[in-house]
Amino acid sequence: MDEKLLLRTDELSKAYWNGPEKTVALDNVSLQVRKGELLAVYGPSGSGKTTLLFLLGGFDKPTAGKVLLDGIEISNMDEHRLSRIRRTTVGFVFQNYNLVEELTVLENVKLTMMFEGKPEEEMKERTSELLDKVGLVGRERHRPSQLSAGEQQRVAIARALANRPRLVLMDEPTGNLDQDNSRALVQLVTSIIRGEGVTFVIATHNLEIVQGTPSRLFLNAGRVATDFISQS
Repeated sequence: MDEKLLLRTDELSKAYWNGPEKTVALDNVSLQVRKGELLAVYGPSGSGKTTLLFLLGGFDKPTAGKVLLDGIEISNMDEHRLSRIRRTTVGFVFQNYNLVEELTVLENVKLTMMFEGKPEEEMKERTSELLDKVGLVGRERHRPSQLSAGEQQRVAIARALANRPRLVLMDEPTGNLDQDNSRALVQLVTSIIRGEGVTFVIATHNLEIVQGTPSRLFLNAGRVATDFISQS
């Protein structure tokens, strides 16, 4: 097995049924992502991008095919083992960020570490480190509603990184951002990859994001529209 390979899917498919009616959300998608890589999954609304992210992160199970994370198949794991992987190995940045409004920035970032029972001193050190990385020093006591969309997203990214995952998945990260913040996002993710060694997969319909990434996968109607492209 290629030691530099973190993520692989083999003929991955997902279908949903509404009575006798079948909807194919993802159809026979195979991809490979290396450690420390940034992959942009590009496609129009309804192309299967979010479905793919949920399968990659173990949030859903495929109808057919496999997902292998660091050589281990997660697509057939039981929920207990998958839950552990989602907490420790995979970070997820949702389209609407899913921050807890009742908690401060500091508390939102600490949340996943608290679920893992990390010592207070370790949580404090890691939270401080991450807020510095994402440029939110001085905002620790703010609530999400007191932040801009770009700042909220950076909190969500810091939270996703808290438990030092191997893989971070981002769903439509520029949907609520202007052009300048979209460019800043790519720069931030690139910086995090260099500093943390983490792998990112970003699902987007934003061509500017795609043009700023060395690796791309194009989806249309649940199928790969062109071969996996790597320019690195």
